Amino acid sequence: MELHQLRYFVAVADQGSFTKAAAKCDVAQPSLSQQVIKLEKELKHPLFERLGRTIRLTDAGRALYDHAVAVLARVDEIRDRVTAATDPKRGTVTIGAIPTIAPYLMPSLLKSFGKKFPQATLALHENLTDPTTRACLAGEIDVGIIASPSASDLLHSEPLFSESLLLALPPSHALVKKRKVSLDELEREPFVLMSELHCLGDQIVGFCRQRGYSPVVRCQGVQLLTIQELVAQGHGVSLIPAMAHEMDRGRRCEYRELAEPTPTRTIHAIWHKDRYQSPLVKEFIRALRDHAARQGN
Repeated sequence: MELHQLRYFVAVADQGSFTKAAAKCDVAQPSLSQQVIKLEKELKHPLFERLGRTIRLTDAGRALYDHAVAVLARVDEIRDRVTAATDPKRGTVTIGAIPTIAPYLMPSLLKSFGKKFPQATLALHENLTDPTTRACLAGEIDVGIIASPSASDLLHSEPLFSESLLLALPPSHALVKKRKVSLDELEREPFVLMSELHCLGDQIVGFCRQRGYSPVVRCQGVQLLTIQELVAQGHGVSLIPAMAHEMDRGRRCEYRELAEPTPTRTIHAIWHKDRYQSPLVKEFIRALRDHAARQGN
């Protein structure tokens, strides 16, 4: 069997689609399908159940998947080691970050790191917490940046800094007159929250429930910019991370601190405990720590 066949097989399993897998692998879909079929013939077992547009792993496919991921991760590690041995300032660092962090933390970090290591390639993958964690486990990314500690024993989880959540209000809201607002005062207010796909929405609901009520959710969105615009238009209130407030240069919303106990979230870096880290990846982690320390101050 060939390495590219294993890559195509893993891509189909991860994407749940031959078409999406072909796009991810940058190959024509008929070529990808043909290579998967060759792999099935060599192993003498079908690897996928093809049920119309639905693709599922067979028992043989499930048996192969974990081993294929491990083999590909090992091959990538060998490539990284060879690159690092020839020039520790060259190579690729692949970073995963969730959407409520990536736009605010990453651009300045990538810019400063790129100046220090101009021959390095930095690849940023913006995704939700679960896919970012899975990518770390599969060896697809070197470092993940999320807003909760990882539950996996295979991942190292390092707290970087904590930030407050600020109350975002429409400019005409009565609470704008107050310097600080308590969560109790928001019990009857309609909320605009991130969708349940994002951990931030769940965290905000959890903060409210600690105060003895469930927030009334009027609108949901998948981007903080959408949340801020909906609040500015008077659709409700929300809790916004401090770093997003700092980037709101238009100041369409009014922001107020929340009274004690102030809701916060902690940003974590995660990486696979057993995965080889090139000197360049280690340099990036050091730069991330330094950058995070400035964010936390």
